[in-house]
Amino acid sequence: MFNYDWFHGTGLQSQIDEAKRRCAVQHFADADDQPEPGTPDYQEYLAALDSRIILYLKDGLSYEMKEMANIGTSSALAFECVPVDENYTVGAYVIVVPFEDIARVEVFAVHPDDRPVENLRIPGFRSGSNEPGR
Repeated sequence: MFNYDWFHGTGLQSQIDEAKRRCAVQHFADADDQPEPGTPDYQEYLAALDSRIILYLKDGLSYEMKEMANIGTSSALAFECVPVDENYTVGAYVIVVPFEDIARVEVFAVHPDDRPVENLRIPGFRSGSNEPGR
């Protein structure tokens, strides 16, 4: 299902847009003076939303995408990931994943004012340096 066109075309962007739209609708659902989509209040809230993109691989690992990386390949997805292991926070971690290894993509949309105090732990690295060969 996932391929170059899905990530660089409309697939991923549509999922991001839909998550943000649903977040905005949910935010205003209980308001007495609920703004309609397209009104300044709604558009201002929608524009302020952040999103997090989580990739789940068939081997059980998952990664949070920080930014796409353009390394000149169209046969695999290249991206910088958000490290969850403190050992990797001092630099940049670029991953290349064959498209067929991607099991699913999740997009989480949230307003900066509503963001949880604690970061969600996204398990992108196998924990511990006691693994053989690591």
